[in-house]
Amino acid sequence: MNISKENIDDLNAVLKLTVEKDDYESRVDEVLKDYRKKANMPGFRPGKVPFGMIKKMYGKHVLAEQVNKIVSDEISKYLFESKLNILGEPLPSETQETIDFETQENFQFNFDVAIAPAFEIKLSKREKLPYYTIEVTDEMLDQQVKQATSRFGTSESAEEATEESMIKGDLVQLDQEAKVLEGGITAEDTVISAVSIKDEETKAKLIGAKAGEVIIISPKKAFEDASQISYMLKVSAEEAEQIDGDFQFTVKEITNYVEAELNQELFDQVLGKDVATNEEEFVAKIKEDLEKTLAFESEYKFSVDAKEKLMKKVKIDLPEAFLKRWILTINHDKEEITPESLEKDMPKYLDDLRWQLIKNEILKVNEIKIEEADVLEVAKKSAKMQFMQYGLSNIPEEHLENYAKDIMNQEEQRRNMSETAAQDKVLAFIKESVKIEEKTVNREEFNKLFENN
Repeated sequence: MNISKENIDDLNAVLKLTVEKDDYESRVDEVLKDYRKKANMPGFRPGKVPFGMIKKMYGKHVLAEQVNKIVSDEISKYLFESKLNILGEPLPSETQETIDFETQENFQFNFDVAIAPAFEIKLSKREKLPYYTIEVTDEMLDQQVKQATSRFGTSESAEEATEESMIKGDLVQLDQEAKVLEGGITAEDTVISAVSIKDEETKAKLIGAKAGEVIIISPKKAFEDASQISYMLKVSAEEAEQIDGDFQFTVKEITNYVEAELNQELFDQVLGKDVATNEEEFVAKIKEDLEKTLAFESEYKFSVDAKEKLMKKVKIDLPEAFLKRWILTINHDKEEITPESLEKDMPKYLDDLRWQLIKNEILKVNEIKIEEADVLEVAKKSAKMQFMQYGLSNIPEEHLENYAKDIMNQEEQRRNMSETAAQDKVLAFIKESVKIEEKTVNREEFNKLFENN
């Protein structure tokens, strides 16, 4: 058996592997002997079928199977031992001659490989990168506090409706003479709020209403959207489109939503027990959590800027033709990935690959390791962000860590977390290596930074 590499250019090579009879003969015979032991054919006792018959029946199939295994093993071994840094995976060469297992004893296999380009990354304090911190304004802080008081508010019965009140009552369709329409639409326990009414006249009828009061309203006039009429009258959208005329609305119950007070009970509900003991501490903690959330956005912007700077700084040529073949090969079962769609998306593929190569080079040259603790920390951050989306910011550390470990037990999620941990370490290294120009901006200014990206 012989394997060699023939360079085509700096980025492409061909691996040539010759498999001879001596390489596979004993392996094929062992498999056929095992077939013979298990063979059960009419006229022969189990295990006594002539070897020649077994070989005639299964020989070529076993030969192809064993030769392909040898090829796969030897290619993998060669790549490992030679430390050849390739992109993607070896592909059968476009110049590969047809293999005929019926007539050949010796086989020549050719595989195209893409060689990862060699490049160098030099960073110094002469390089500058901006880091944008989003200013936490009083308006933003007030909004966060209001969200907290709203989230833990309560509903209370009221005697008289305001614009924001929820008014529960029964609706009955009326005829043209303002009498109850026999067989008409009725809807019990419908909830209406004046704040959602577009018609000012109808809104005025509801504001100030009391339990037991009867109000005449026209759904078509009150609501511009048929879906709202459909929901209110509990009918289909098609029926709602056809409804015209008045309904009698008998008020049964009025409820007002009252925001929670800024007291110890609210502080404990939002932050955890005794994290804050007065309004000043509560607001300070809310601000701290908000700054942490905004820091994720700052980090993302820094990653965009760092990627852009290094991509411009380091010229990386790639074997585009090979990569197109490889992407189409590994995605052959995906209808959405075609030669035409790939041609359109190829620039993004190439940029993503260049950035991945840059990150890998920084990790390798600077001997930066990704430990289990790094991956767990990323998973915990991800878990915390998920909880915060539901307004849960006081999850105990033990629960947070257990949830993060559950995330890491999922193979794809773990792979993503490991990739994020690697990127975090690369960005941390870049921050240490270049001069960071810190800039504080407001939310509007920060959003505008992405307009040209």
